[in-house]
Amino acid sequence: MAPPSSVVVTIEKPNGFSLVEINGSESSLLLEKQKQVSPKQFTWFLLLKAHRVVACISWLAMAFKTMLSSVKKRISVSDVSEEEAKSKRLYRFIKAFLVISIVALVIEIVAHFKKWNLNLIQPWEVQGLVQWSYMAWLSFRVDYIAPVVLTMSKFCTVLFLIQSLDRLVLCLGCFWIKYKKLKPRIDEEAYDIEDPSSFPMVLVQIPMCNEREVYAQSIAAVCQLDWPKDRILIQVLDDSDDGNLQSLIKDEVSLWREKGVNIIYRHRLIRTGYKAGNLKSAMSCEYVKDYEFVAIFDADFQPNPDFLKQTVPHFKGDPQLGLVQARWSFVNKDENLLTRLQNVNLCFHFEVEQQVNGYFINFFGFNGTAGVWRIKALEESGGWLERTTVEDMDIAVRAHLNGWKFIFVNDVKVLCELPESYEAYKKQQHRWHSGPMQLFRLCLPAIISSKISILKKANLIFLFFLLRKLILPFYSFTLFCIILPLTMFIPEAELPLWVICYIPIFMSFLNILPAPKSFPFLVPYLLFENTMSVTKFNAMISGLFQLGSAYEWVVTKKTGRSSESDLLALAERESKSSNEEKIHRRHSESGLEMLEKLKQQEVTPVKKKKNKLYRKELALAFLLLTAAARSLLSAHGVHFYFLLFQGLTFLAVGLDLIGEQIS
Repeated sequence: MAPPSSVVVTIEKPNGFSLVEINGSESSLLLEKQKQVSPKQFTWFLLLKAHRVVACISWLAMAFKTMLSSVKKRISVSDVSEEEAKSKRLYRFIKAFLVISIVALVIEIVAHFKKWNLNLIQPWEVQGLVQWSYMAWLSFRVDYIAPVVLTMSKFCTVLFLIQSLDRLVLCLGCFWIKYKKLKPRIDEEAYDIEDPSSFPMVLVQIPMCNEREVYAQSIAAVCQLDWPKDRILIQVLDDSDDGNLQSLIKDEVSLWREKGVNIIYRHRLIRTGYKAGNLKSAMSCEYVKDYEFVAIFDADFQPNPDFLKQTVPHFKGDPQLGLVQARWSFVNKDENLLTRLQNVNLCFHFEVEQQVNGYFINFFGFNGTAGVWRIKALEESGGWLERTTVEDMDIAVRAHLNGWKFIFVNDVKVLCELPESYEAYKKQQHRWHSGPMQLFRLCLPAIISSKISILKKANLIFLFFLLRKLILPFYSFTLFCIILPLTMFIPEAELPLWVICYIPIFMSFLNILPAPKSFPFLVPYLLFENTMSVTKFNAMISGLFQLGSAYEWVVTKKTGRSSESDLLALAERESKSSNEEKIHRRHSESGLEMLEKLKQQEVTPVKKKKNKLYRKELALAFLLLTAAARSLLSAHGVHFYFLLFQGLTFLAVGLDLIGEQIS
């Protein structure tokens, strides 16, 4: 059968279809044209891809140039932090390690390109003194240095696994509490609402020191607590050394007193003992003996009106209960990357650590605020002591040794602030990690000689202090900041992938579970925690051996942020008319004098702040980047990427590019 002389082709157009009849001879011409068009289309496709690649490279180049410009500007205008200037031992060690690493990297690069290798070169093939020295170093490294580094890495890995197991057990305990819906419960009818005398006497304390930004909102929140007015007394414990600020706080107290609130103002002339001394002085007042419980709120905390009704009833019917601790919530958790990462840490602390320890063993570290104490428990445990910078943990440990039980109520949340600048956060973490080591040295004899059970003693010594306060910062810094970069130059002691990648990511995943909205920050959280290990390690060592600024107590800087509901509730009080009312209500000073003070307050020059440079973090950044370059020669893969991103994280933190930026 003869082939058809013509072919019908359907051509699709944007606005429809059309039929074209093509003769057999013409069809071959069409196919040739199609073949001629295809290379042009391919060429345009390649040009388009090339344009996109060039645009991407251009964008990356501009971003890199902008970053270098920002870094240069930051270095030119920044100051070295005071803490960095004081603590030089660790910095000198890191700097020496960095210099050795750079020299080793240069030698390794030369050896790599000249193909010097201990296994491939025979002794008689060695040429020149430099090559001979390098081969001697390789032999010495294999025989003497590698075994020592390998032993250190195995020791730190064991500590790492033990601490990871502890966190896993805590998470399983939290899952069990959630699954069984276990939580402390109160009797809804514990007190007769119609009979105020059935409510216990409660003392509320607000310790503060130069808290200019937050004193008003804290006092306002506490004064609105829902409790019979004749069964509550509020103490504003002001340690401020600014005369104008003292006057403003006094006026705030007077304003609420005239509204019928039972509130008093106390100021110490000699500020000894910091917060512990302030609380100790307040508890020595004669009228305190009339009160059964004391609630404590730091100056940036804003409890809900029902706070006391959600916490105090837990004490009824349980005479051995000494403390009810509430959870913190944060008004500025989404302010910047630093506050988001802090939120992850603290959510795990409250949701997992505090809740599990509170439910299963009735003991945890008092958080220093947002808690209610039975005054009898404080007195029998020796009261507030000024011997450490963690007076809250101190009183909690002593109360536990005296047999008192603690309860953590995860459902009761108190609004507060997170530090927004890295400088403030670093100082806070230094105090939080040096204080426990001071306390451990002081409390160890008392723990051993106490009458509590062997299991409780073991929990205090091995879990509460050693594992969670000493071992955690020790292995984090040693393993990931010292041993890991060291193994890049000593490949015989190389760490396995599951140590530097798989288990850390899994543990970070567990840490981030209580804050599910923070899952996008999983990797930044892991890198930042390793970065903070240098601060925590330095603080732990200084507290354990009483070095440097171990006993320095620095008030965490506040910004005075409030939630939207707080701003609406306090808008009228913060208006200009309320300031005028304060002036007219003052009886000890004339209105003109008070007005002059307010004007001075408004125009008081604020000392210009600058972002800081952190030398230890910068030195570690260059150390890790040097190790990353060495791992690139050996094509380590995951090791290279971990060291690269960890080094860049240290660099960002060292230049104070995380947290609040000050122009």
